[in-house]
Amino acid sequence: MAKYLLLKHYRGAPAAVNDVRMDQWTPEEITAHLTYMRDFADRLEKTGEFVDGQALAPEGAWVRYDGEGRPPVTDGPFAETKDLIAGWMVIDVDTYERAVELAGELSAAPGAGGKPIHEWLELRPFLAAEPDTTECPH
Repeated sequence: MAKYLLLKHYRGAPAAVNDVRMDQWTPEEITAHLTYMRDFADRLEKTGEFVDGQALAPEGAWVRYDGEGRPPVTDGPFAETKDLIAGWMVIDVDTYERAVELAGELSAAPGAGGKPIHEWLELRPFLAAEPDTTECPH
């Protein structure tokens, strides 16, 4: 089994087919989307492929160590994570192909108008002690 991180982006990824921002969805559309995500995770929990997942609040900050006796530095001249990452899910699957299959299914979560979003999800393998470079084609 190999663990993969599925990242949902607010922006920074290629545009989704149903590219309507969530803040423009109706409450019913948001509920349908969250229900789809919850049902997806519940099904993977039953197969043993779900590890964890969370939606992220829009607030957040970058924090960096700034030297002995100095307070941490926050924010900086770069894109804000809070503006980029909407949420994540960790899966533990037998093959890269299965990870791609599940990412594709998650991409079909409903959005505006109840239609699938067809959003791009970032799929990243967890770094193992010795990475298997044959599984993930580049």
